[in-house]
Amino acid sequence: MTDDCRLMTDRLMTTKYVVLVALLVTVVSASAKSLEISSPSFNQNEVLPEQFTCDGAGTSPALRFSGVPRGTRSLVLIVVDPDVPKSINPDGRFLHWALWNLAASRTEIIEGQRALGLNGNGPGDYLPPCPTNGEHRYLFQLYAIDFVIGNARISSEADLRSAMEGRVLEQSELVGRYTLQSYRRIRRNLIVSVAVLIALFVIYRVWLRIRWRPGTRQR
Repeated sequence: MTDDCRLMTDRLMTTKYVVLVALLVTVVSASAKSLEISSPSFNQNEVLPEQFTCDGAGTSPALRFSGVPRGTRSLVLIVVDPDVPKSINPDGRFLHWALWNLAASRTEIIEGQRALGLNGNGPGDYLPPCPTNGEHRYLFQLYAIDFVIGNARISSEADLRSAMEGRVLEQSELVGRYTLQSYRRIRRNLIVSVAVLIALFVIYRVWLRIRWRPGTRQR
């Protein structure tokens, strides 16, 4: 075999190896799932079932975790409402639940689980959504971090996020929405009232036109 033939053969073999490695990397990347938080009770951006709000029992929904990345030492869960009027909270947020030091191997939080962590009122468990001014979003945020927060002093959402800064490997978010039943009733009644007033106004205008039509005898 000539040198040119050997060189061409080597190049072909190298190309095959490169292609094979690229295919393997692609397959591995495709099969590796990213961090995900989900719930069997509601889907992404759906309305939260009443039982998980102040209109119902106010229990916490079931949550499922998957795709935890390699190197994760612990998980952090933050449930926050970002639609609070700034007249109530200047930052426009309210913390409904925060848990940290969750095991990296954890795959779920069962429905109605009571776990002491943190909420907008201080140490505590899940606070159910109870918006007073229309529909709010509720962000269920899961973080995979490369260390265990341990006994660090955490007294607010800001403290928790500061402790995680620069240590988050992956994060995922599940969004639920909710409007209070009383607010929905008020809005529905208002719409009905406006519709009735419009109908009465139209009827009155028609009556005036008939009453004052030329040739109509006035009494």
